Amino acid sequence: MTAETALALPLLVAVTLAMVWMVAFGVQQMKATDAAREAARAMARGESSEDATELARRVVPRAEVSVSESAGRITVVVVAEVASPVGPFSLGGSTRGEAVALVEESDTGRVDAPAP
Repeated sequence: MTAETALALPLLVAVTLAMVWMVAFGVQQMKATDAAREAARAMARGESSEDATELARRVVPRAEVSVSESAGRITVVVVAEVASPVGPFSLGGSTRGEAVALVEESDTGRVDAPAP
């Protein structure tokens, strides 16, 4: 092994780990956005906020979910942590997904949740 290879190898490992972390970050961002959209849609159809929160947490376990309703709009924000690919080093972060849905109404008013 040449000296140049010995010096370049740690840099190559660091770049690879950074790329893995960026992919993990992107995947977690998509999951957070999907979870927020699913929860907002469920609430717009008449589900309770607890059910919508549970639905979001099925998509992204251990996520922080906040739900608000104002002027016929449901807003759901999901914040999810991204684990560090390097173990004990602090490369982790958090992603945030937000979705807004209009409350669906039927001829008799707001759509009721389907019976179980």
